[in-house]
Amino acid sequence: MLLRHTPEKITDRNSLTINPAKTCQPIGAMYAALGIHGCLPHSHGSQGCCAYHRSTLTRHYKEPVMAATSAFTEGSAVFGGQANLIEAFQNIFKIYNPDIIAVHTTCLSETIGDDVGQIVRAAHDDGKIPTGKHVIHCNTPSYVGSHVTGFSNMVKGMVNYFAESSGRRNGRINIIPGWVEPSDMREIRRLVKEMGINPIIFPDTSGVLDAPQTGKHIFYPKGGTTVSDLKNTGDSRFTIALGEVASKAAGEALTAKCQVPCHTLDLPIGLEATDRFIDMISKLACVEVPGSINEERGQLVDVITDMQQYLYGKKVALFGDPDQLISLTEFLISIDMRPTHIVTGTPYKGFEERIRSITKDVVPDINIKNGQCADMFLLHQWIKNDPVDLLIGNTYGKYIARDEDIPLIRFGFPIMDRIGHTYFPSVGYKGALRLLEKILSAFMDRQDRDSKEESFELVM
Repeated sequence: MLLRHTPEKITDRNSLTINPAKTCQPIGAMYAALGIHGCLPHSHGSQGCCAYHRSTLTRHYKEPVMAATSAFTEGSAVFGGQANLIEAFQNIFKIYNPDIIAVHTTCLSETIGDDVGQIVRAAHDDGKIPTGKHVIHCNTPSYVGSHVTGFSNMVKGMVNYFAESSGRRNGRINIIPGWVEPSDMREIRRLVKEMGINPIIFPDTSGVLDAPQTGKHIFYPKGGTTVSDLKNTGDSRFTIALGEVASKAAGEALTAKCQVPCHTLDLPIGLEATDRFIDMISKLACVEVPGSINEERGQLVDVITDMQQYLYGKKVALFGDPDQLISLTEFLISIDMRPTHIVTGTPYKGFEERIRSITKDVVPDINIKNGQCADMFLLHQWIKNDPVDLLIGNTYGKYIARDEDIPLIRFGFPIMDRIGHTYFPSVGYKGALRLLEKILSAFMDRQDRDSKEESFELVM
């Protein structure tokens, strides 16, 4: 109903975004910070910004998200927020006792020009940060980039503050998982351990944002990457950075700081991207791929083969984060579907080139929009002019799905009206199998709904 008046006629726009296909940087920084054990994220700005970021994460993960704020007032906006931030350090360590405070900036503190790095150093020099405690920071102005950029900046901040090199390799490997669910981080860890390797995954929100209900409130759940492991990343054999936008910057920073080689791969979503992930680790770590992983792969191939008749030629519209869309598009092409319209609000210069290289033989006339003005409004217009069989994206897609009467597969961030995304992975062969099941169920449910009485089948 909300989008009923979206016109079919498409007009060029250069300075107006309508219903953006992204959120803002601090949300990503806050999410990444939650992946450190004993960490309290801190928003250097107004209370309203912090409340929005916390509520969005809470609605997606269905968990209470703790975060502090510098609580800017009119005076802070004029004279700067240094006094607020230093007072916040003292109060937070005294009252909430975290191991780490991870500070990210906001539009307001960036516009004022607060030098958070200098403020943190001054707090250290003045003894405002207790011995054994840590404060890290990153810059996340919301008027550039997106939540994925903020995630990337905070992970790079972890490298800048913690990574150390002793000159001796510890035999472990680093994996920067990108913006994925806690369940995905668990699955990545499981696959790597299945190959006999003990990885350092950072950040790691498993055990934090999917923690079990025990009847007791635990302010800092047992999950998250420890400070010790973050320091050890500088002695690892190599780093696998999953996703150009979310993870590559941190991997390259670690190479520059500690000479740990970094290899950037696509997120292991779907058959081929997972193959590349497994093959890369097997090759670099000099380990064999165990039969258990080959069996999982074989099961996925078997289901794809069996169900290909329901997937062939189906047209799909996608929106979300670029790292996820690249792997997802490749997976859809591999199961004979036709990605037709794709938008992502997160700026990434290589996005359109990657998507066109994946789809060139199947959908040469694909619609792609990235960055400024790549929004849900344009996606809706494309669908009106060239209808699709399926829409894949976050919760905000439900308005288009309802107006155009097309099935929606919820995928990406944020998903606020469903559960399961934090517990069931989308990465790896098992994740691909789950995605495939959701797609097939959407098509079969639609077929059941639309079938005439004489063609309504028990076995499909």
